Amino acid sequence: MDLTLTEEDFLAICGSTKFAAEMAKRAPFSSLSQAVELSRDIWWNEVDIASWLDAFAAHPEIGDGKSLKGRWSKGEQSAALSTATDSTLQKLVDWNQKYKEKFGFIFLICASGRSTPEILDALKKRFGNRPIVELEIAAGEQQKITELRLAKLFAEKGSSTTQTVTAFSNIPPQQSTGSMVAGRRLNHIGAHLISNSEGSMEHCPMQSSSRTRPPITTHVLDVSHGKPGVGIEVSLESWNGPTVPPDMFLSSRDTVGWTLLGSSITDNDGRCGPLMPVVDHVPAGMYRITFNTGKYYKKMGAATPGSETKSGFYPFVSLVFEIKSFQTLEHFHVPVLLSPFSFTTYRGS
Repeated sequence: MDLTLTEEDFLAICGSTKFAAEMAKRAPFSSLSQAVELSRDIWWNEVDIASWLDAFAAHPEIGDGKSLKGRWSKGEQSAALSTATDSTLQKLVDWNQKYKEKFGFIFLICASGRSTPEILDALKKRFGNRPIVELEIAAGEQQKITELRLAKLFAEKGSSTTQTVTAFSNIPPQQSTGSMVAGRRLNHIGAHLISNSEGSMEHCPMQSSSRTRPPITTHVLDVSHGKPGVGIEVSLESWNGPTVPPDMFLSSRDTVGWTLLGSSITDNDGRCGPLMPVVDHVPAGMYRITFNTGKYYKKMGAATPGSETKSGFYPFVSLVFEIKSFQTLEHFHVPVLLSPFSFTTYRGS
């Protein structure tokens, strides 16, 4: 017998309104496994990063017993609360705050059956992750929670399924491997991380910008073929290492001073998606745009014997440029004209 569930049911499972709406459109479901499979596809391949953040925000912070008002939250954190001491709870509060300040969202973990020390240990280990990695991990934890709650919901609604509540918690998510989906996700993640960072972007107004595009853009033209450079991975970084004069910059050996702002993939016109949010004032400083030209040429047959004209001399191209304090309202278009054995760049409009 098919089980009919409402959008309100799905919103209680996952706090993303877009996710809930998409699940409700597909209802009813003939089995729990069908609902879980569909939830994975929607979560990983259809909803955007803003929907992920909506879902994260619907959760109480781990260890905060006073805010456990959700339909299932108290039961999910029961093991953690029963093993907590005043000392470990305070440590959770402190580390939760550090985590939120670094990543811009609360620490999320499938807490069912986990003790407070286990959760605290996981939080500390994940705190060292790169933001772009951590956001994907948090999304995976949300999907685990979604699957457990789906099983509980099916049981509450009297479904005849015999699958257990924990049946899906350890199954890896089925994510799309398509480059367009992956590129779009990286782009959204990069934009989110900048807007929530407490670093160099903290004084940038993130609302109501008068610009219509990000202040730093790029495109790639493959001049050897007379066509756009399609499918090239591009990343934008800012320098947050020691402050040095531009003429001394090359002597700085601090290679960990670069912070990733955003990543994307060039489209059929060779244009790159947004590498940062649309902001009025771009912070002054040093920036680096990197193009994965080696992978681009490999796809074009660089590894094929006798295809010398298709082989690339540069495995990647990195362009470092400086935005001065009096240029923060300007636009910086930094394109690349690419050929197998040379490249040209300029500041365009």
